Amino acid sequence: MEFRTTLYWFPEIHMKSLYSALAVAVTLLAPICPAQQAGPYKVLKAAKVGGEGGWDYIFADADGRRLYIPRGAVRAVAATDTAPAVAAIPARVTVFNLDTLEPAGEVAGVGGNGAVVDPKSGHGFTSDHPKVSMFDTKTLTLIKSIDVGAANPDGIYFDPFNQRVYVFSHPTKDATVIDAKDGTVLGTIDLGGVPEQAVGDGKGMLYVVMQDAVGSVTAVDVKTMKAVGHYSFVDKGGCNGLALDAKNGILFAACGRSGNPPATPAQPMMVILSAADGKILTSLPLAGGSDGAAFNPTTMEAFSTQGNGTMTIVKEKSPTSFEVEQNLDTKNGARTITFDSKTGHLFTMAQERGPAPAPAPGAAPGGRGPQGVTIPGSFTILMVGTK
Repeated sequence: MEFRTTLYWFPEIHMKSLYSALAVAVTLLAPICPAQQAGPYKVLKAAKVGGEGGWDYIFADADGRRLYIPRGAVRAVAATDTAPAVAAIPARVTVFNLDTLEPAGEVAGVGGNGAVVDPKSGHGFTSDHPKVSMFDTKTLTLIKSIDVGAANPDGIYFDPFNQRVYVFSHPTKDATVIDAKDGTVLGTIDLGGVPEQAVGDGKGMLYVVMQDAVGSVTAVDVKTMKAVGHYSFVDKGGCNGLALDAKNGILFAACGRSGNPPATPAQPMMVILSAADGKILTSLPLAGGSDGAAFNPTTMEAFSTQGNGTMTIVKEKSPTSFEVEQNLDTKNGARTITFDSKTGHLFTMAQERGPAPAPAPGAAPGGRGPQGVTIPGSFTILMVGTK
């Protein structure tokens, strides 16, 4: 959908749930706070890299040591008596050094909600609109646009198991499968719900979390390109993030609510379940509405980023025992996440906003409410880790 602010227009870059939007709806961005809940994780680095335009999914290429962040287009706005003119900026993929967070180039004219990279072929892909974009990771130039029919590309996942890219579409409730070697469309997979984040086990199974009111995960056999399981969460829904402990076959679904509001208050939850049969092992509270999740197999920890400026770290003590290890302060609006498997670092980002305008007279309490204007040049990447 179209996401508007006072100054900028971000086509097709959108909040994926009401709870995520509510988490981001703040009047002022809180600074990174050194006084945080006791735990091993901290914000190691904050790089204010600037640049305008919305964003959604981000991708850490651990092999190529690059961070890919698609940015939305900015519409030109004429100057007024109280505000300067805003120049038009086209959509592009911004690229950064994964270790230093210094700019490393950009793919001009390529937009999308997310990006992935196949290190073997050197091809990158974005869930661009209305066609998927394929680019060269060495030259950072567009190779071609890939027709995906009626799909509306949103989430995107690269599976090294078979060098395939999976592009997820809300309205068609499916995944378009693309060969990363040459960009050929191999077919589509009916997922039976509104798909968000996906994760593979490296052995031929792909798991996709659904954003529907009744949360669920769809299990896919990538060899046959067929859904082979649908794991319902019954009373927990609005899920945006998914992570996997592949060794023990445990899924971590970051969901926006549980219970049945208004009878029972909504509570963001990390739903932990078996990847084999969908049996729910436990649910743990999240510190806010999540928009992404990751798992570190070395430390046996799952991570969820929330739009209210928190990151929840869940420790897998054993395949049947889990606990919230830490709720880390990050930055308001830092809602999506990517993981660097070589360093164990997590990355998220946010933009600052000015004070929100006063609500209209007689406006009902609650809801998203008025938004503060995005502060130009405030886009900041956060690196999180223990050292």
